[in-house]
Formats: sequence, C-alpha cells, structure tokens
Amino acid sequence: MSTEFTAAVMRRRSFAAISIGLFERFMPDPFILAIGLAVFVALAAAAVAPRGSFGVILTAWYSGIFGILGFAFQMVLILVTGHALAHSPPCMRGLKRLVATIHTPNQAVVLTFLTAAAASWISWGFGLVVGAVLAREVARRVRVDFAWLVAAAYSGFVIYASGPSGSIPLSQASHGNALNIVEKITGQIVPFGQSIFAAFNLVPMVMIVAVMPFVLLLIQPRGADVQVFVPPAEAPAAGVAASRAPQGFARRIEASPAGTIFLVVAGVGYAVVALATGKLDFDINFVIFVFLTVGLALHRTPMAYLNAVKEAAKQTGPLMLQYPIYGGIMGVMTATGLAEQISRAIEGFATAHTLPVLSFISSIFISMIVPSGGGHWAVQGPFTIPAAVALHASIPATTMAVAMGEEVANMLQPFWALPVVAIAGIGIQRVLGLTVITFVVSTLIFAASLLLLA
Repeated sequence: MSTEFTAAVMRRRSFAAISIGLFERFMPDPFILAIGLAVFVALAAAAVAPRGSFGVILTAWYSGIFGILGFAFQMVLILVTGHALAHSPPCMRGLKRLVATIHTPNQAVVLTFLTAAAASWISWGFGLVVGAVLAREVARRVRVDFAWLVAAAYSGFVIYASGPSGSIPLSQASHGNALNIVEKITGQIVPFGQSIFAAFNLVPMVMIVAVMPFVLLLIQPRGADVQVFVPPAEAPAAGVAASRAPQGFARRIEASPAGTIFLVVAGVGYAVVALATGKLDFDINFVIFVFLTVGLALHRTPMAYLNAVKEAAKQTGPLMLQYPIYGGIMGVMTATGLAEQISRAIEGFATAHTLPVLSFISSIFISMIVPSGGGHWAVQGPFTIPAAVALHASIPATTMAVAMGEEVANMLQPFWALPVVAIAGIGIQRVLGLTVITFVVSTLIFAASLLLLA
C-alpha cells in the first residue's frame, strides 16, 4: 500500500471522527437546540429588529406556537403514514429484494443515497421515509457504520426542493396559490419549465447526485470509529395475538378488508374527480392522502394498517414538542421584521447578475432559523421578488435560489432530520456530523450554477 493511499485513508478517518466528535460534543438534543434558537432570535429581535418591542415579540411567539399546529400535525401524519406505507408487506418484500443485491458497505451507501435522492425529488415526504427505512434494512444485512448510512439517506433530501414536490416552485407554478408571491407582484406564474426544469436547477442537481456518492465514500468511518446497527427487540407478531383472541363477530369484522375497500375506493374516486375538474393540488395534504390510501390498500385490513401506524406513532413525541418551538421562532422572525433585515442586508449589494446567488446565501441563513419551506418563502419572498423586478434579475432563478438555500441548509438544521432519525433509531448528532460535508459540496455546486447559468 502506497504512502499516499495510507495518508488518504487516515484523512478520511480523521474527518469522520473529528466531525462526528464535534457534533456529539457541542450539539445538544434538538429540543434544547430549538429553545436556544428561540432565545437567540428573541434577543436579536429586541436588539435590531424594527418592530422588536417586548410586547410584539411575546405576542408573535404565542401566535407562532399555535399557528404551526396544523403543519406540525401534517408532519406527524407524513411520518406515520409514510412509515406504515414503507412497512407494508409488499414494500418490505421489495426493499428486501433490493437489499439482497448489496454485499459491501460501499454498495450500501451508494444505493441508499441514490434511492433516497430519487424518492425525495418525486416527493419529499416519501424520500424521508424511504431513505430511513432502507438504511435500517441495509444495516441488518451489511456490517456498516449506521450513522454513515443514515447520513447517506438524509443527504438524498438535499435535492427535494429542486423537484416537483418542493413547496416554493410548486406554489409559484399554481395560479391563485396563497404563497404565489410572484403572481401577486407580477401577475405571472413560474411554470416548472422555467424553474425545476431550467438549466440552472437541473445541472447542479444532476452534478450533486453524481458527485455525492464518491464524497460519501471518502468520509466513510473506519476501524474503531465504526458503530453498527443494533436491531431492536422484535415485537410479538400481531397475527399471534389475534389467533389467541376469541373468534366472534367483532373479530371477523376486524379481519375483514371491507373497511379498507371502502376507504381506498373513496380515495381513488376523489383523486379522479379532482383531476378531471382541475382541482387536484399536489401539496402536502395530497402526499398524506396518497400515503394513507396506498398504505391501507397494501396492508389489506384496517387493523393491520392500524397496528403499523401504532408502531410509527411511537416515534412522534419529539416532533410534537419541537415544531411548536420553531413555530414561535417563525412568528417572531416575521412579525418583528428580523428575517427581512437579514435578507435585505445580504441582498442590498446585489446586481441583476448576483441577486440569485445572494438570495441563495440569505436563504441559507434564514433557513437555519425558519426551516419550513413554505413558511420561509412567506418570510423572504415578499421582498426578494420586488428586488428581482427592480433590478431586472431573473425571477425564476431568484425564486429557485431561495428554494436551493433552504434545501442545502437542511443538511445542518435538524428540523427535517427528525423524522429520519426517529424512523432509523439513531442519535442526530452523528448523522449531522457527516451531512455537514453534503452541505459544503451542494452549497458550492448550487452557488456556482446560479452565478454561471442563471
């Protein structure tokens, strides 16, 4: 083995060990981190925001906590319905056949990343769930560092906002959407052909998908740094308990697929009617609706589906606590004008050519504190789009720059990683200690694209 190769191996080991060590030492539990961010935002708003009075901050904080409850429940439903869908017998058989082709750690991480990236581009909710479930199944068969594998799954999420399920491009392509700020200001919509299928978005997205597998291989934990997956104790099979229960009318109804057939037929019927009348919105509610309908169909009986949902619901506790905290933070950022100040400070130096990349940079900063795509756009869009109009900059590129900043910031912000680590069953610090490199690589690629192609 050459000296150069040995040195390269040592550098790879040192990066994984040092990065994970730093995150495990200095990053608290995500709930404590959310509280810390809330304190920081409140102090910053009081110090520099134009409307940062004590009363405004407290009122906005309270309103934000309860204003996000609908979204928080949507996130819980995304988790439990997606988890139940991925754990249906047909999906698990498909995953097991896919996993059976994997024999080495390198194959494991590449397949996990590519699968999660493809699923995330199609539907961000499905991508989060599939990546985490696939990582667990792979880790059962291949001896591999589990945090590295989950980091590969979550890294696939870095292109979600560049796809058709991204809330920012989707809302700007939808006539009359409440978040279509471009239409409200210019009277025009931004179709997918000008946003997600434009060269400034497609080229970097393809580059990230092509480059990241090699980057992930370079940061593979080795030797004593490897921590493998320890499967949890298997719960008793639902069928065993059912077979011991008295067989009567109630048990026969529970075992009947009639309830599932009714709900699935109703679900498919609604989708057909909505599509025929042009009222079908591919938003977060529809993603949940699809997960629910398909999950019911694949589990066959309502009770089988209910048992799968019960298993998923065990992992939702931290989400129900943390999302309201972030809701309060978003409320303060918006009501006091703090988010607007951050973005304007960065974009104030912009020209028509540099506005997209500066919007991208400001989006990263705002996303660290306001990690929801839709909520983030509601904060940044109203003054980013007028700036693009005034400077005659590309409105589609400026719009997608905000989406790009939000998706790369997710590699450092635990908000969206929570469902992934909950399903996978791993501490978030080790995962973010590795996805930091995904943040660096994707940030450089997206920024270069906005400068060269927008």
